[in-house]
Amino acid sequence: MFKHILFPTDGSPASGAALHSAIKFAQEAGARVTALHVIPEFHIFTYHPEILEDTRGVYLKDSEVHSAAVLDEVAQVAADYNVPCDVVQRRSDQPFDTIVATALDYGCDLIAMATHGYKGVRGMLLGSETHRVLLNTPVPVLVFRPQ
Repeated sequence: MFKHILFPTDGSPASGAALHSAIKFAQEAGARVTALHVIPEFHIFTYHPEILEDTRGVYLKDSEVHSAAVLDEVAQVAADYNVPCDVVQRRSDQPFDTIVATALDYGCDLIAMATHGYKGVRGMLLGSETHRVLLNTPVPVLVFRPQ
């Protein structure tokens, strides 16, 4: 039924917990996986603009190294399960938009992602990328809840 699954990950414990379940699901479905990590854009406000270039460069390098490590973990787990896996890095301040766009651009027929499970005031303040994806995608979404 599903042949190409997008697995967006933020590298959090919730995403890590969902990783094996998502890859096992892909294996059982005979699907391939595209892992996505969305890197936040660099932002800073200062009255000393000359310090920004060095700071921005360090942030860009460090965020790409972190993203590569997160995606390498997904690729390794996929390899352990013999599931074909591609990795994608994107930069955006709107991860849900990037997740939906990537699923459509890559022809994914399922998005499998974790939720942090925030409720109440914490959920209202922090928001939920998973919820935003659910509201904005035509692609089915499989949500892994934290244990």
